[in-house]
Amino acid sequence: MRRKIPAGVLLALALLVPAAPAMAQAESPGLDAACQTIERKVYKDIRELITIDLDTATDTQVRLLANQIMSAAKADSLPVLPDAIQKQLDGSAADLRAFLKKGVQDAWSVALRITVVRTLTDAGTNVKAAAQKVLDQSSVDVYLAYLNNGLYEARALDCASQPTATPTAQPTQTPSATPSATTTVVPTAASSTSPGAAAGEGGGLPLTGADTATVAGVGGALLLLGGAGYLIGRRRRARFVA
Repeated sequence: MRRKIPAGVLLALALLVPAAPAMAQAESPGLDAACQTIERKVYKDIRELITIDLDTATDTQVRLLANQIMSAAKADSLPVLPDAIQKQLDGSAADLRAFLKKGVQDAWSVALRITVVRTLTDAGTNVKAAAQKVLDQSSVDVYLAYLNNGLYEARALDCASQPTATPTAQPTQTPSATPSATTTVVPTAASSTSPGAAAGEGGGLPLTGADTATVAGVGGALLLLGGAGYLIGRRRRARFVA
C-alpha cells in the first residue's frame, strides 16, 4: 500500500531541495563592468526542472514544481517571473497547471531579456555589440548562452582593449631662492644749522623769522629815543647860552 505524502510536506521539501544545482558548480572567474575579477553567475535553465507530466500530475506535484521554479528565479535575481508564479499559486490549481504548461516560459523569456538589457549599463563596445545581437534573436537559449558565457567573453575583450594606466613622473620642483630682505636706507635728516652759526663762539642757533623782526623793532625804537634825547638836550643848551 502506497503512503500519501501530505501537501504541506511536499511544499516544505520544495523549498529545501536546491532548485539550481548548477549554480553550486565551480565556474571560472569572470570580469564585471569595472574589469574586476568576480565569480561567474550561472543562470538556471528552468526547463530542466519540469520533469513531470503536467497533464497527469497531481495538484500537489504541480504546486511543488511551481515553488521550485520560483526558488530558481529568485536565486538568479530574475525580474517578472517570481511575481508571476506567486500570482498563480494564489489562484486555482487549474490556472496554475495551465500557467506551467505555457505561461511560465513566456514570463521566463521576458525576465531573461530584461536581464540582458541590464548588462548594457556601463558596458564596453564588445558587450554592447554582443548584447544587441542577442536581443535581435529573442530566444531563451540565446539569452542563456549570452548571460552564462558570451557576456564574460565580451567583457574580457573590452577590458583587454583598455589602455594601461601609466604613472606619470611628476616634475621635481626646484626650490626657488628666497628673496633676501631689501635693506631700505633711510636718509639722515640734514642739519638746519647755518654755516654762520657753526662759526660762532657760542654755538647757538641764529635768530630768524619772528625773533629777527622783534629785535629790529626794538633797535629802531631805541634809535628814535636816542635821536629825540639828543635834540632835546641841544635845545636846552641853546637857551642857556642865549
